[in-house]
Amino acid sequence: MSDKGFIITIMMCKIINNLMTLSIMGKYKRILLKLSGEALASTDNTIDPDTLNKVVNIIQSAIDQKVEVGIVIGGGNIFRGAALAQAGMNRITGDHMGMLATVINGLALQGALEDQGIPTRLQSAIKINEVAEPFIKRRAVRHLEKGRVVIFGGGTGNPYFTTDSAAVLRAIEINADVILKGTRVDGIYSSDPEKNSDAVKFEFISFEDVLKKGLKVMDTTAFTLSQENELPIIVFDMNTRGNLMKVISGEKIGTKVNL
Repeated sequence: MSDKGFIITIMMCKIINNLMTLSIMGKYKRILLKLSGEALASTDNTIDPDTLNKVVNIIQSAIDQKVEVGIVIGGGNIFRGAALAQAGMNRITGDHMGMLATVINGLALQGALEDQGIPTRLQSAIKINEVAEPFIKRRAVRHLEKGRVVIFGGGTGNPYFTTDSAAVLRAIEINADVILKGTRVDGIYSSDPEKNSDAVKFEFISFEDVLKKGLKVMDTTAFTLSQENELPIIVFDMNTRGNLMKVISGEKIGTKVNL
């Protein structure tokens, strides 16, 4: 092969590589990933190191493609304030305990991400300055722009609001392109697919239809806030290898909720 032919081949390879990178980066540049606290747990451990590392590897796949990642994680693997409130505990006290549980999960995830060399910041809606930054919108956006993962702990900082509502609120504040809700089910169904084999999966559904059908994906407050701000939600199976990047690249994975 001549020198000219060799140079042309190298240039073509670079062009193809750039096109592949663009196709992988795909549709969403800044995402808000909503995880339940159970995403970090196993049958034996409230926070399981192996499960935690699997979550980190999934997140790293997005970071490697220059996707900006914000995360809201629940605290249900540690404490559920609403459930204990039904048993007689003061609801406000229970919700405050639940907020602290999300910070604990956030610290665990932050540590695991940084162990893999992924710069991460934990911001809390409640002041715990010794372990987390206070939530400041501009600071959070700047972290994302610098390629850092930002974990939002402490819910909204107010009782009576779920981490679903916190996820939508933070997504709006950081101007996320989409909310990605990672679950163990591959989308939204007409009924619980684990209990009903005849349940029908929706590839796309409107906010209005979700509310009309009473589908329990997020609470009504979160859904309404997302609808008013025209922020799409995609519910997908987080546990299937490669699913997160498929969703980010625009593939039809899970169920998309939009106007």
